Amino acid sequence: MALKFYNTLTREKEIFTPINSPKVGFYSCGPTVYNYPHLGNYRAYIFADTLKRVLLYSGYKVKHIMNLTDIDDKTIRDSQKEGKTLKEFTEFYTEEFLKDNKALNILNPTKFTKASDYIDEMVKIIKKLLEKGLAYKSEDGSIYFDIKKFKNYGQLSHLTLENQKENASGRIKTDEYEKENANDFALWKAWDEKDGNVFWKTELGKGRPGWHIECSAMSMKNLGEQIDLHTGGVDNIFPHHENEIAQSEGATGKQFVKYWMHNEWVLVDNKKMAKSFQNFYTLRDIIKREINPLAYRFWLLMANYRTRVNFVWEALEGAETALKRLFGLYLELGGSKIGEVHKEYQYKFKEYIEDDLDTPRALSLLWDVFKDENISKADKKATILDFDKVFGLGFEKLKEEKIPEEIKKLAEEREQARKNKNFKKSDELRKEINSLGYEIKDTAEGQKINKI
Repeated sequence: MALKFYNTLTREKEIFTPINSPKVGFYSCGPTVYNYPHLGNYRAYIFADTLKRVLLYSGYKVKHIMNLTDIDDKTIRDSQKEGKTLKEFTEFYTEEFLKDNKALNILNPTKFTKASDYIDEMVKIIKKLLEKGLAYKSEDGSIYFDIKKFKNYGQLSHLTLENQKENASGRIKTDEYEKENANDFALWKAWDEKDGNVFWKTELGKGRPGWHIECSAMSMKNLGEQIDLHTGGVDNIFPHHENEIAQSEGATGKQFVKYWMHNEWVLVDNKKMAKSFQNFYTLRDIIKREINPLAYRFWLLMANYRTRVNFVWEALEGAETALKRLFGLYLELGGSKIGEVHKEYQYKFKEYIEDDLDTPRALSLLWDVFKDENISKADKKATILDFDKVFGLGFEKLKEEKIPEEIKKLAEEREQARKNKNFKKSDELRKEINSLGYEIKDTAEGQKINKI
């Protein structure tokens, strides 16, 4: 079997062959730390995490870099509104992001990189682009990349320049600086009053970096001039990732990224979930409803990462019910003994996940393992834990719930009522147990009590 991924660059599924196997250089776009990421943002981070887990499962040594954008128009604007320094403001949202990651069982990257720590690296790349005639300085001192000078501009997004001008307008307006061409993008922004005390004095002048140059500098400094994988949401394809390619390849003359992978949108009422539409939810909304955050991860795994999904609370609640069922079935396997991974199931599992991360089919296989009566409980546990290296649902952390004495006593009374064929009392006791947050199931091995 060979690991295959859909490469946005070629619009085809390709066999994955890293530049320096078994090492994999992997960069994923992280959050702009000016607010809590919404659930749509978290699809990108859960997708990147799943991809990394598949690479590790397949035996690769992954060096994963994720950026934290702490310098841009939004962080500056909102830190000023709150009367905080940029560092103080962005560090709060960075910590909140890390808490969310933990709740979603997202593995930390090899390194988180903050844009503010890489100003020197950005300046070096911009100087190279100026020397090569691929960038120019405007009258106010800002520096722009001249896309007309880069012959392969548009290779990732597959858009013509005219289409790019139209489609990029919404993003370009957020970086409204003087331009010779509406499609050219800022590499360095000369200081103005709106920036307040956020600026750096460099050879390029007093100012701050543009958004796109930040990722090129952080990835190349930590992973080299050529990297294997770069991920993000589909809304990053243009202009952000297109611009990353232009400035990186313009500076080095080498292919920047071998495999580009992008996840689709999370929709709400069939519109993209976005802060600009005011139709977004954060992980805090899930927690307020007392839903396990891992139910969101599970819900996303039920769809292919390249498929749009429409978020409704009923769907998430249904996913949580199914996840609780899986957890309950795992705990029913009992004991601490863990056997051997079932080879046939593992082979099928690998076949699915290696086919462009086919998590929906892999999850259906998980259910099959639970149902298979020909596998010992110990081997089932081993196989489920093996699969969960990719799913990241936390089966290894599950512990048998300690049932309160009050619930046990009610269960015993109910069992006695059933033996006496007093089914009315038995039903009343079941309802009382349910009202206290527990459910009771009658099995061949006797009553089973679980927390609802």
